[in-house]
Amino acid sequence: MMIFLEFKERLKSFYGRYATLANGLIKFVFSFSALWMMSQNIGFQSRLVNPIVLAVLALICAVLPYGAIACLLAVVMLAHLYAVSMEVTLITAVFLILVALLYYGFQPGDSYWLVLVPMAFFLKIPFAVALLAGLSAGIITVIPVSCGIVIYYMLAYVKQNAGVLTNDASVDITQKFLQIIQNLVSNQTMLVMIGVCAVGVLVVYLVRTMSVDYAWTIAVVVGTIAQLGAAFAGDYLLGVTLPVTQLLVGALLSALLAGVYHFFVFAVDYTRTEYTQFEDDDYVYYVKAVPKVAVSKPEVRVQRINNPVRRERPARR
Repeated sequence: MMIFLEFKERLKSFYGRYATLANGLIKFVFSFSALWMMSQNIGFQSRLVNPIVLAVLALICAVLPYGAIACLLAVVMLAHLYAVSMEVTLITAVFLILVALLYYGFQPGDSYWLVLVPMAFFLKIPFAVALLAGLSAGIITVIPVSCGIVIYYMLAYVKQNAGVLTNDASVDITQKFLQIIQNLVSNQTMLVMIGVCAVGVLVVYLVRTMSVDYAWTIAVVVGTIAQLGAAFAGDYLLGVTLPVTQLLVGALLSALLAGVYHFFVFAVDYTRTEYTQFEDDDYVYYVKAVPKVAVSKPEVRVQRINNPVRRERPARR
């Protein structure tokens, strides 16, 4: 345990010295991972599949804020969709514009959730999204998480029906729009996963904010169980077929990831909890203080045992 604590302190020290470089590297890895997953799953635009092009786009994203990164990734996604179907591209573009106007105009700092959610679903760890959102943000994060789930199932729909969408030129354009929207809205699996993640965010946030010992650890465990329960309830009530083994493995990996996040962000020592009380003219305050776990850097001292004396050479005559 001490090794991990020392490693954490070294990371904090490194980040404090090179914050700008570290943020740029994080944005590059984040953007390149999203672009690579997009190219592997809906890589219909051949020019945007080249790793060199992806690396260049990721380098551009490294110097942009997360809101601009989300916009750039949205443009790349629409370019891939346009290679398959103009109708799907228009529906997706309208959805993204509505999300940007109705939510991100008031909460611009959460734009990365629109990217993280599809990435988590592609990696088969959808429960990690709700756990991390509940630990790091508030209940309102349900909105971007739900929108991210809709985006993922849009991409999954295009991937599964690419051949049909490309070769249905004889179908009326109005019927195309209605058919695509109907297939997306009637997707029971998507609705179940939206409900599962919403339950997870709500449960994790409520437990995490409670004044009990090990609240974050309890929140991760209870949130994982709540999501599994909601998934099985949706499976039973709506008749949605969900892969049980994949859900269990994904839930375990998500809990481990949330535990790592907890360790690096909110590691506290409940054995040294202190309680204090004070008051003013209007209120009496009861305060519970829990110190964070910190490891002081070991001081390295170099002590010389003997001090060698230089022998003077005899002067030359």
